[in-house]
Amino acid sequence: MDDATHTFQSQRRRLQGIAYRMLGSIAEAEEVVQDAWLRWHDADRSAIANAEAWLVTTTTRMAIDRLRSAKVQREHYVGFWLPEPRLDQTPPSPEQVLERAEDLSVAFLTLLERLTPEARAAFLMREVFDADYDEVARTIGKSEAACRQLVSRAKAQLREARPRFTVAPEVHLRVLSQFAEALTHGSFDAMKSLLSEDAELIGDGGGKVPSFGKPLLGGTRIAQLFYATRLRFKDAVQVELAVINGQWGVLRFIDGALESVQSFETDGERIVRIHVQRNPDKLRHMAMALKPV
Repeated sequence: MDDATHTFQSQRRRLQGIAYRMLGSIAEAEEVVQDAWLRWHDADRSAIANAEAWLVTTTTRMAIDRLRSAKVQREHYVGFWLPEPRLDQTPPSPEQVLERAEDLSVAFLTLLERLTPEARAAFLMREVFDADYDEVARTIGKSEAACRQLVSRAKAQLREARPRFTVAPEVHLRVLSQFAEALTHGSFDAMKSLLSEDAELIGDGGGKVPSFGKPLLGGTRIAQLFYATRLRFKDAVQVELAVINGQWGVLRFIDGALESVQSFETDGERIVRIHVQRNPDKLRHMAMALKPV
């Protein structure tokens, strides 16, 4: 491995993290990072004073451009747009779960869709990747004052919609394990008891599979939906706990095929919000990752 390749590979994980958080798509993030590699390969590296800064700047700017185009497409998206979920192959430690939950969760990435591409980049660089404002300014091509304003406005936009509760990872897992057991046994009463009265379910079918055009509200209605799936498919339904975007979630299989990826918010006792990804295009990467070698 030559020096240029070694330098890029040492930064690849960070670059993928930036691109994924910017775009909410594994495939698009991989394309951006690949394009960054091609530009790095062709660049005059003798003129680059700081390789890491160059790579971060290049990746972020390309992600901003890609997100501008994506936002136009997402305006015509059928139903709710939710990010493509990412499977963590090995269970993280409790410290890692707590560390990632705030900046990688499906709920958080969904909230980021409220921001403009530049605001999203500035917010992520400053609040997630702990960049100084001068670095943020160089990366997105604005003054430090403008970047401070972008981050401040982004924080205000996100503050009201952030999860209402902060729950320890082990408590979240306990509630989720109980719910997964209720799903496995098809117990309507147990499902209902674990859902708050004002719980909501937000689903993304992408126009490819049936989904709701607006949030499904109410614990009873949500329990009825899960129960109806169990009645329809009976023992063909299987659920597994898995770490999704840094938090424990549920994978649901029907006849052995991945049917949905479900992410949860809880208050420590009951489930208050569920994000359900059912769009087959957004399940493809995870389905491939789950296939036995």
